[in-house]
Amino acid sequence: MGLSRRQFTREFKLAAIERLERGASIAEVARAFEVNPNTLHRWRRDFRQGPGNAFPGPGKRRWEEGRVAQLERKIGQQALEIDFLQGCLQRIDEQRKLQALSGRPLSIRRSRPKGREAKA
Repeated sequence: MGLSRRQFTREFKLAAIERLERGASIAEVARAFEVNPNTLHRWRRDFRQGPGNAFPGPGKRRWEEGRVAQLERKIGQQALEIDFLQGCLQRIDEQRKLQALSGRPLSIRRSRPKGREAKA
């Protein structure tokens, strides 16, 4: 039979964090609450990052659906920008190759003399 992981309530975690915040050492709190010191470090870090959102419930923390959708939109936008910029770089590279073959810059347009109109 396998070992099952212990699950701690939000109140338990907050009590341990409160004791740490009052100045108790990690080792002391770990012994008193019978948890691994690394677990206490993680709980304290999570609490400091967002006290209101720390320890939302049992198991792994879940992303809010709105946040996931926002991140997916951002990824899509960045993918479009990357594709656009890669196309720009490809055109620049092609122009440089043509310039090297012809021996003259392609980016400079020659202006028409004043007074001459374009042929229709």
